[in-house]
Amino acid sequence: MTNHSTPVIQTDNLSKVYRSGNKEVQALNNLNLSVRQGEIFGYLGPNGAGKTTTIRLLLDLIRPTGGSASLFGLDAQRDSVAIHRRIGFLPGELNLWKNLTGTQVIDYVARVRGGVDRKLVNQLSERLDFDASKRVRDYSSGNRRKLGLILALMNQPELLILDEPTNGLDPLVQQTFNDLMREIRAEGRTVFLSSHMLGEVQSICDRVGILRGGQLQAVESVAALRRVDFEYVTIRFRDPVRVDVLAGLPGVTNVTVDGNTVRLCLHGDYNPLLVALRDQYIVDIDTEEPSLEDIFLSYYGNGTNAHKPAETVKEMAS
Repeated sequence: MTNHSTPVIQTDNLSKVYRSGNKEVQALNNLNLSVRQGEIFGYLGPNGAGKTTTIRLLLDLIRPTGGSASLFGLDAQRDSVAIHRRIGFLPGELNLWKNLTGTQVIDYVARVRGGVDRKLVNQLSERLDFDASKRVRDYSSGNRRKLGLILALMNQPELLILDEPTNGLDPLVQQTFNDLMREIRAEGRTVFLSSHMLGEVQSICDRVGILRGGQLQAVESVAALRRVDFEYVTIRFRDPVRVDVLAGLPGVTNVTVDGNTVRLCLHGDYNPLLVALRDQYIVDIDTEEPSLEDIFLSYYGNGTNAHKPAETVKEMAS
């Protein structure tokens, strides 16, 4: 097992440039990241931010243009075989043998790994509501994801590296996944989870790294991330809206009107808004959490650092 003082994942100026002819694309730029033992670390960013590139570099599936990475204190390139014995991995795109059944896939991977606890496999299948008797080609995308999770979890790895793990899962199975991750953390094991879904990382992660355009913007505790205290509110009224009652209202910004519908951004409590609208007939209210880009802009304000992060990138590496 890893010494508790040794980061489970450590990167130092890790970089990757993809080249196609004369064109270069900087997919990852000087990533300095440290993931501790026994935490669920969320790696958050929109599609194309560099999350999958980071994972491929950690697993030595591709080689860096610059910098280095280590897992369990071992070099990601030189010691990749030893590292792979200690991790469970779920890729974003899971390609399996389509003519095999789920059971056959599990049995094959188990043999390659030197055997697994069949009781654990059965428990995982039951908890994830997975029927292993069907052929892979007949599985939905959600069921293929369940099979991938079983393959990643069944050898009880010290480190789980999961790329968009809940894509295609229904809400009940997502909750089971969250429970499994919390149990793994309670056992002192580590989870590195990439996602573009804010709600997913907020519900189970201890810390979150925010990636944009191949650059790490900050590492935040989930508590700090939740302090971005705003949401979008859409209110539909029975009658035409008197927008003047919202003018200057604390916490209300970006008000737009379309017929009897008002959309606004609300910071903080609902009470001042509801008091201001008490004389108007409200048909319904919808709320929407901010997108990742909204979170980025709230924290960094197009590079102006509108909200200073709780941990800077430099501090996070120490």
